[in-house]
Amino acid sequence: MKELIREKAPYILTALMADKGEYGEIFFEDLKSLTLNLEDNKIEKVNSGRDTGVGLRLIKNFKTNYGYTSDLTYENLLNLAKTLAKYEGEGKIAVGKSHYVGKTEVLIDPDEFDIRKKKDILERANEIARSYDERIKQVSVTLRDVKRDILIINSLGEIVEDHQVRVVFFVEAIASDGTSLYRGYEATGGSVGYELFNEDFIDVIDYVATKAAERAVLGLKAKPAPAGSFTVVMSSHAGGTMIHEAVGHGLEADLVNQGLSVYKGKLGQKVASDLVTVIDDGTLKGKNGSFTFDDEGVPAQRKVLIDNGVLVGYMYDRLTAMKEGKQSTGNGRRDGYKNIPIVRMTNTYIDAGKDNPSDIIKDTKDGIYVVKMGGGQVNTVNGDFVFEIIEGYRIENGEITYPIKGATLIGNGPQALMDIDAVGYDLGWAIGTCGKDGQRAPVSDAQPTVRIKRLTLGGVL
Repeated sequence: MKELIREKAPYILTALMADKGEYGEIFFEDLKSLTLNLEDNKIEKVNSGRDTGVGLRLIKNFKTNYGYTSDLTYENLLNLAKTLAKYEGEGKIAVGKSHYVGKTEVLIDPDEFDIRKKKDILERANEIARSYDERIKQVSVTLRDVKRDILIINSLGEIVEDHQVRVVFFVEAIASDGTSLYRGYEATGGSVGYELFNEDFIDVIDYVATKAAERAVLGLKAKPAPAGSFTVVMSSHAGGTMIHEAVGHGLEADLVNQGLSVYKGKLGQKVASDLVTVIDDGTLKGKNGSFTFDDEGVPAQRKVLIDNGVLVGYMYDRLTAMKEGKQSTGNGRRDGYKNIPIVRMTNTYIDAGKDNPSDIIKDTKDGIYVVKMGGGQVNTVNGDFVFEIIEGYRIENGEITYPIKGATLIGNGPQALMDIDAVGYDLGWAIGTCGKDGQRAPVSDAQPTVRIKRLTLGGVL
C-alpha cells in the first residue's frame, strides 16, 4: 500500500491542490494493536486488530477540508482528492524535496514476544495484588501494545515516515472492609518494547501491582479529608497531572487563537513563580508522548513554554503556525487517519529545581501532601480546576502524619503557578491518554516535588 501511495502521490496531490490552497497532505496509517485484560482471576478480553487507511487534507484560506478512506485504490484516492478540491484540474506542488524516516528503537518487538508470556504478566500482577492484603476484593490488569506506521506526503515536497511502538501496563485494585470501598491504581509504559519488563518479569510487575493494592488498602484506613485552605506539597510521584491539565492545554495555540485560553496575549509576561520552568518535549527517549515525527511530518522538538516564570512560547501544529506566520513546534497529533491533526501536548513537565524534597515537607507546618492525583476538570478560559486526590496525607509540624480520603483540590492554574515557593530536584513521570475534541493521544507528564502556598481542599467540614 505504501508503495502505491508513494507512486501515485503526485497525481493525488495535484488533484487535491487543483483550486490552489496553502497546503495539501496525504496521511497513511497502518495500526496494529493487542490488548489483554484480566478480571475476576481470568483473562476476560484479548482484542487484537489492524486498521489501515488514508486521510487527505486540504488547507485553503486557513480552513480545512478533510476526507478519509480505508479503500486504498488509486481511483478512490483520486476521487476523494477531487471531491475535497471541489474543482477539476491540476494544481502546483513540490515533489521530492526531502525524505525522512523515523523509528522507535526497541529491544523486544511486540510481535516477537510470545502471547503466553504476555498472559503470564497479567496473571503474575493479579497474584501479587491479591496477595497484598485479604481486603483486596477485585483486581483488573491491562496490557496493551501498539505498532503504528505512518507516511506523510505533502504539497511542500516532503515525504516523512515514522514507525512507532508503545507498550503500556496498568493495574487497578479495589479494597473493601465490608462497609466501604476504595480504589488504587498504578501504570507504567511508553515508547518502548517488551524490554519494559525484565527477564523474570518481577521488578516492574511487582511495583505496579503492589502500588495499586497498597493505595486501595490505604484508602480504607484513611481519615476523611478536612475542608478549607491549605498549603499543598505535591510529590514528584503525583506526575504532572496539574501542569498538563491546568496549564498545558492553555498553552496549545489553537485554544489560544480561539480565545479559550487564560494565557492569550501574555507572551513575554510573568505567569508563574520565578522557580517555575515548563517544558514540552517529544524527543525524550522511551516516554509515552514521544515520537520522531508528529502526525504532520514535523520533527519532535523540545519547547520551553514558561522560562523562570515568563511565558515564552505556545505549542503549534501546521495550521495554527500558518495563521500566525510561525513554524510548527511538532505538536500536530491525531487519533488516527480518520481525524484531522490538532495541537496536542507530548511529554509536558515542570523542570526540576534545587530544593531538597524532604526539606520542603519539613518546612511546611500545616498542609496537605499529595502523592497521587486522579481525574478532574479544568476551564482553560480562566484556568480554574478541580482535581481528585487518590493518595494524600496531612502534614503537621513538618511531618507527614495520617492519610486522607474524599479530597479534591480546587484552585486556579495561573495562580497556583505564581504561588509555588519551592521546587525539588526530583522529577517523577506518569503516563496517560489525553482527550481533546473527541480525540485521544498518548502522553506523559511530570513534575518535581513542589509546594503551593495556598489551595482550597474540598473535604469534610
